[in-house]
Amino acid sequence: MTPSWTIGDKPESPFRWIHIDGRDVEAMHWLDGDAHGLPETARFNLTTAETRPRCQPLGDGVIINLRGPRKDQNEDGDALVSIRIWAERGRLVSVSYRRMAGLGALRQRMEKGEFLDPGDLIAALSMQIAQHLDPVVADLGDQVDDCELALSGDNYALRREIAKARSTAISYRRFVVPQRQALEAMAQLQYDWIEDEDRIHLREAADRFARMAEELEAVRERSALLHEQITDLRAEKIDGRSLIVAVVALIFLPLTFVTGLFGMNVDGIPYQHHPLSFWAVTGFSVLVGLLVAGYFVVTNWFRN
Repeated sequence: MTPSWTIGDKPESPFRWIHIDGRDVEAMHWLDGDAHGLPETARFNLTTAETRPRCQPLGDGVIINLRGPRKDQNEDGDALVSIRIWAERGRLVSVSYRRMAGLGALRQRMEKGEFLDPGDLIAALSMQIAQHLDPVVADLGDQVDDCELALSGDNYALRREIAKARSTAISYRRFVVPQRQALEAMAQLQYDWIEDEDRIHLREAADRFARMAEELEAVRERSALLHEQITDLRAEKIDGRSLIVAVVALIFLPLTFVTGLFGMNVDGIPYQHHPLSFWAVTGFSVLVGLLVAGYFVVTNWFRN
């Protein structure tokens, strides 16, 4: 039973990176038992199905969970997939149940010998995730900007787009905020395999995640305000249409009474057989309609 890949087995390698695909049952069996010297808590964290970003020192190593963009955008679930990491001097063990974008590039850099310790690899991973998410968060902000411009043109067909942007922002922010906290916590750990340059990169990544969290919060709030504004505009439009319907109904209400009264099939209706009766009733109805409509115009009903 072997991991999905292992880099750094050569004697001259500064450390090993052991990565396991959580969907590979045989590879996951590699974590069983105590043969590899993994603490029980670390093994539990590596095999947990659902995780949030966090950083927890444990003995001479550290448990850190990060979230990054998924490689296959058609997969179901969260947009940010999890990678669970156990790091110690000379070794880094990672597990991911869904493929994360950019791991292949990190693997190539590892094979070229660009990373000298686990701190280098974790710092590079966090910076890479930040670089992937920066344009995504910026696009969300641009999407809300476009919705605001479209709304100024009385375009009401934006509720679904705004709701999608707000939902996406909430989904990302749920992991971006604790990820920033995890990176800040790791940057403060005093392990000799975390160099000062690694701490600088970790703090820089944490700062970028902090800015992304602020932007996502702004997107969420602006989306909520836009949704309320659209709802208000739709309510105003419906009220205006209801007012027109009410005015028309009130104009025709007395006319309906007059026509109903003279339309009864009973004897004794005055001027029933007079040749001008029809035109007299019609003229009276038109006059009543004009008087009622004039009343609404004079009293500014349409402006209220």
